[in-house]
Amino acid sequence: MDVSWEEFGWERLGNGTGRRRLPVWDATAALVAGADGVLLYDTGSTLREGVELRTQAEALLGRRVTHIALSHPHFDHVLGTAAFSGAEVYGAVGTADLLARGAEELRADALRHGMSEGDATAATDALVPPRHQVTGEWTLDLGDGFQVLLANVGPGHSGHDLAVLVPGSPVVVLCGDLVEESGEPQADRDAVPTHWPAALDRLLELGGEDALYVPGHGAVVDAAFVRAQRDRLAVRFGVS
Repeated sequence: MDVSWEEFGWERLGNGTGRRRLPVWDATAALVAGADGVLLYDTGSTLREGVELRTQAEALLGRRVTHIALSHPHFDHVLGTAAFSGAEVYGAVGTADLLARGAEELRADALRHGMSEGDATAATDALVPPRHQVTGEWTLDLGDGFQVLLANVGPGHSGHDLAVLVPGSPVVVLCGDLVEESGEPQADRDAVPTHWPAALDRLLELGGEDALYVPGHGAVVDAAFVRAQRDRLAVRFGVS
């Protein structure tokens, strides 16, 4: 379906794919539209952002989001999920357990980053853990043979990093916070620095030299950027 992504503040990437850089924390949310299904990659930091993403997706595509893939279990990427009633939710293995028992920690993290108490409480009270857990790779058919690949490529930025590969010309790789363009990659207490360079090697293996790599924060980058960030992380964390 030919839609005007830009008038909704989205960046069109091709292959039925577009993304939006959300305000405040500059987190990326991406849509992948097939003939039958619509995948949303990350859901925003609040229920309000989730509702806005749902409304925009329906206006852009004329139908509902059917699948959600969560890049990793940090508040600015997962707290809008409850706005998408009926969608099948996917995450890297372990994400469901972490979210089920870690709502208070997510709430505290959101508050530390400046979210209002009302927004943080509402979102964590309605927290939706993934029903489907990806241990290696999971192929989703979005209709007419259009298949996207969900790949558990972590740990790295977190203990549970899930990337999405969208086939086409060019290939689009949704990287989550394994790749950041608008600042240096953040290694919080749940990061696994010794594995992070290997996770980026896996992204490059999946996407190849000509892919578009969509970071969790910042502008779309190429393979050379990902490789350079991988090398900097290896030096930073003392990994070969």
